Amino acid sequence: MQVKHLLLIAIFALTAACSSNETVDENLGEVELYQQAQADLDNKAYTSAISKLKALESRYPFGRFAEQAQLELIYAYYRNLEPEAARSAAERFIRLHPQHPNADYAYYLKGLASFDQDRGLLARFLPLDMTKRDPGAARDSFNEFAQLTSRYPNSRYSPDAKARMIYLRNLLAANEIHVAHYYLKRQAYVAAANRGRYVVENFQGTPSVADGLAVMTEAYQRLGLDELAASSLDTLRQNYPDHVSLEDGEFTPRETEQDTRGWLSRATLGLIESDVPPPDTSRANRDVIRQYEAAERELPEELVPVLDEAREAEAPKRSWWNRLTFGLFD
Repeated sequence: MQVKHLLLIAIFALTAACSSNETVDENLGEVELYQQAQADLDNKAYTSAISKLKALESRYPFGRFAEQAQLELIYAYYRNLEPEAARSAAERFIRLHPQHPNADYAYYLKGLASFDQDRGLLARFLPLDMTKRDPGAARDSFNEFAQLTSRYPNSRYSPDAKARMIYLRNLLAANEIHVAHYYLKRQAYVAAANRGRYVVENFQGTPSVADGLAVMTEAYQRLGLDELAASSLDTLRQNYPDHVSLEDGEFTPRETEQDTRGWLSRATLGLIESDVPPPDTSRANRDVIRQYEAAERELPEELVPVLDEAREAEAPKRSWWNRLTFGLFD
């Protein structure tokens, strides 16, 4: 799709949003308002329908169409690409009418609003990787569909909700793996291992379980925790022998460590370097460090000496003469 088409879609969406405050004739009665709102819904004139349904509810709060207007307002907001308003209207309907025979429909629309909110307008026309986006709306949608299926297991909307929950669960698991690989690139191996283990323990049955085992294997190898790495690798081999990280049964790390040397070290081919690289003060790096430190504090006591030994083995042993001459006379 060309860029001009996307711009037209955005313009139409903005135009619809700006025209949502339509003036409704004050002389219209309850039945006329409801009939006109129904006609607008049938014609997909959702902005006009929203105005009439809101007017119907405010003018006739105890009328025979009041509850139905509240319910159809959720649908109108959802079809008008206003997910936050749809979720708010659904929550209000559920709070006011918890025993309503169509309360399951409100739960279903609430879950749909969150489901589409994460996708967004551009995601419907562009090939975006949903596993790399903020999973907040996907998590909300999963929880809302779970409420529907648990409270109304025989609802006509439960089968579709369960199918969407499978997709969302796979999406959330894949997002965890994406974050784990980011930690591997940033050398936050404890945090990466925890993410992989979380997927293995909490997302059984998803395609990302194999990726979680691969992440655990790679992170434990980087940490020098050979027994844990071997255990994860053995589980990966037995259950997922065709995983991309396995070549003829041998494990191949998928992430390469970033070059953390300073510009002076790279320019002099390592002849001049500092022991401590310049700190990365970005927010992402600070978040990674906090997660790494938190995960390290949660390590079992028996693993702490092993981690310390691994760090000591990797630490370079340089004499004062080596430091003074920048390694030229070692």
